[in-house]
Amino acid sequence: METRKRSVSQILITGFKSNINQYAMFIALIAVWLIFQILSGGEFITPRNLSNLLGQNVYIAILAVGMVLIMVAGHIDLSVGWLGGTAGALAALAWTSWHWNIWAAIALALSLGIVTGLWQGFWVAYRGLPAFIVTLGSFLMFHGFILLSVKNGQTVPVQHGAIYQFGSGFLPQLFMKGVVGKDVPFHDLSMLLGIAAIVLYWVYELRNRANRVKFGFEVLPWFLQLGKIILVSALIAGIFAIQTFYVGISYAFLFLILLTLLFVFITTKTVFGRHVYAIGGNKEAAKLSGINIRARTMWVFVIMGTLASIAGLVFTGRMASASPAAGNLWELDTIAAVVVGGTSTLGGEGTIIGAIIGALFMGSLNNGMLLLGLDIQYQYIIKGLILTLAVWFDIASKKRR
Repeated sequence: METRKRSVSQILITGFKSNINQYAMFIALIAVWLIFQILSGGEFITPRNLSNLLGQNVYIAILAVGMVLIMVAGHIDLSVGWLGGTAGALAALAWTSWHWNIWAAIALALSLGIVTGLWQGFWVAYRGLPAFIVTLGSFLMFHGFILLSVKNGQTVPVQHGAIYQFGSGFLPQLFMKGVVGKDVPFHDLSMLLGIAAIVLYWVYELRNRANRVKFGFEVLPWFLQLGKIILVSALIAGIFAIQTFYVGISYAFLFLILLTLLFVFITTKTVFGRHVYAIGGNKEAAKLSGINIRARTMWVFVIMGTLASIAGLVFTGRMASASPAAGNLWELDTIAAVVVGGTSTLGGEGTIIGAIIGALFMGSLNNGMLLLGLDIQYQYIIKGLILTLAVWFDIASKKRR
């Protein structure tokens, strides 16, 4: 039997307060979309523009997933931009200039990220150096490495193969052959994946509710539970519909979905995830409770380094080339996305979903301002102001608790 110890208003108020950053971010995202839709004369909310928006920001969203763990643990990583750019450039050079096997080139890029994570994790976890200084050093080193790798400002083309497909390729049609919008009205495989995602979400929510009832935990009233399920299902349907009626889901976006699900599970359902939050929340208490802080910190930096390399591969594939400018300001866009998405700058708080929403928000700002033809200097001013307000909102909301 379901538990109703609290009134509906109390449930809603408590739920809003405990997730205020995520709810505020989602409301702000919708508001930004509506504003740009009006200012652009209806050009912003179209399948083509929104599909491009999702594709253009996959690499930042991938970086944001790793940065959540870094910041929740109480650290920062400034090296992710130039590390990602260097990893993408190395893979491109190994394949096109050094004539390596494509998979060996990809392995080289991933190895660079793993080794960098081990290097930075060692200095932070086992030698006690501030992560800000260690990663700033790597920031400078990788900036130099990419300039050495891609000489004379030239680009290294990557116009086919696994790297290109990973960044620019789309899932094939399953039954209906042709191009969406020309030969066929929609992308069938993307539509089926969207339906499957909604069905799996319903199964997950209903099973989770049944388990909570079974063990005597409080559950939402049925009408609130169904309202939540329907709202989230509509959101999932909207995300898949954007791409279903354009060119379909890209391989990079599908990878981002799977990566998000994996790290949502890691951060909420595993001992490792609970340890990372405990370290960021109260390091001394975590140490006294027997958590191996050094090992957890090392793993957090290894994960971040690996994801930075993957982001570099995605960006290189999407741009169909590697250039010495790849990686410039990625770390700032990533940190902004994570902070705007509700991750605390003080550590101990943050969610993967919030970071993804933050990445989408920052990407929407970039896309909308470009669509309106706003000069780059004004774009920087607006993004800087929004980042400042996000940090203020985070600190202010903690004081009110």
